[in-house]
Amino acid sequence: MYKLVAIDLDGTMLDSYGRVTENTKNTIKKVEEQGVEVVIASGRPIDSIKTIAKEIKSKNYFIAGNGAIVYDVKKDEIIYEKTMSKEKVLEIIKICEENSISYNVYTEQEILATSLKYNVLYYHKENLKKEESKRTKINIVNNMYEYIKDKEDARFLKITICDESKSVFNSIIRKLREINDIEILEVSHMARKTIVQGTEEYPISYYYTEISTNDVDKWNAIEFLIKKLNIKREEVMAIGDNANDKMMIEKAGLGIAMKQSAPSIIELADEVTEDNNEDGVAKILQKYYNNINF
Repeated sequence: MYKLVAIDLDGTMLDSYGRVTENTKNTIKKVEEQGVEVVIASGRPIDSIKTIAKEIKSKNYFIAGNGAIVYDVKKDEIIYEKTMSKEKVLEIIKICEENSISYNVYTEQEILATSLKYNVLYYHKENLKKEESKRTKINIVNNMYEYIKDKEDARFLKITICDESKSVFNSIIRKLREINDIEILEVSHMARKTIVQGTEEYPISYYYTEISTNDVDKWNAIEFLIKKLNIKREEVMAIGDNANDKMMIEKAGLGIAMKQSAPSIIELADEVTEDNNEDGVAKILQKYYNNINF
């Protein structure tokens, strides 16, 4: 039996509207009742994940910032971290500002943005459907460089770079590759999300990448956890859909890709489940764990 299941959020556990279905919640509950550790492994900040962890009744651990942080829910504290230095964040911001590229800075508590665009717009619309205590904190900052420069108490998890133009996006990536001691996530396809406004649905699409300090990955955070919990690599199931899930899908005892994943993710997965709008997470868990009946 797989003793630990690591599950990505966006595009995996969450549907295109940012929801966890009742079927998925109930399935996860049944899996945890069998003594299995279900761990959210997301690129989101801590406070954004906390609300979803509470929703699925995951009481022990989760992974934030693509592996920059492992959070102990019971103790309400960070037990592992590998974050970016302020100097490195400022260096990246300077390049983005000089090239008029959209970016967001993720701290352990909030997303810092210069405007409501792309992924931040999606989170903003998601927030409108939630009570205030469950919202992802978004802080719109006019002068990001000076704001970060003066900020003394934050942990910087990652920076997200976004643009609708592939040529503009590729140009900024080439410049960022000249910076030492950072990891740039390889993403070859557009992010596609759906925003609901009233009775209308609006798709948003953009190219993006995520930048973190060296050696930050969801799998490295999972390795920390399984060592702590005395679980073998072969006893880990990992479920994801995107480039930031690549290593955990590849390294886990059982790597599961969502149906809508990029071809490169599907190729390295052991198995493919249904997409995030067809309860893919629930269906794969029901396949591998017994006595899940509703």
